[in-house]
Amino acid sequence: MKKQLLLLLMAVVGLYMVACQSQDATPSSDGDLEAVQVSAARTAADSTTKPKRKGKLTPIDSTALPSKVISYISANYAGAQVKFAAKDSLGQYFVGIFVNKTHTGLLFDASGNFVQIIEKYGNKAKLTDVAISTLPASVTSYVTANYAGYTIKKAGTNADGNLFVGIANDTTRVVLVFDSAGTFVKVADIPPMNGGRGKGKGRGH
Repeated sequence: MKKQLLLLLMAVVGLYMVACQSQDATPSSDGDLEAVQVSAARTAADSTTKPKRKGKLTPIDSTALPSKVISYISANYAGAQVKFAAKDSLGQYFVGIFVNKTHTGLLFDASGNFVQIIEKYGNKAKLTDVAISTLPASVTSYVTANYAGYTIKKAGTNADGNLFVGIANDTTRVVLVFDSAGTFVKVADIPPMNGGRGKGKGRGH
């Protein structure tokens, strides 16, 4: 009886190890969705913060935000996830958060004091899910031709009609941006976020 229990335990542990190895080898669906969402937030930040920022935005890890910024978000947006964080040349902080299924952009000064909500950020950052089977032929053809070994994982459109397509192979995630006609625009940035879980390494064509 003891021998049978030992063999059963060894089998269970073996299955667990195989499952863990499989999860480590292939990017998760949640990770693919996260990459696409954050890329959309970065694009929204580029387009909606222009009137308020000075110079180019430099992405930073959310852990580098001042304690005042974190405290403000915790107090006013309970349960919010920081999807994007960046600084401009004046040291101002631009933070994109996601809470209650809504994207919101916040502006803080160089000392971490809240300044204002960034108008229209939520509309541009929000993505409408697109079924992979309905993607334009030009999109799937582009991926096949330029990213051999990659699989399309997630896709969505923003308020401007731009299409964000998340692709992945065994080790890397990339987010591609196409216009409403399905023409390739660029490889999107996946900024550091939530403790620096990584940035997809893409290539432009």
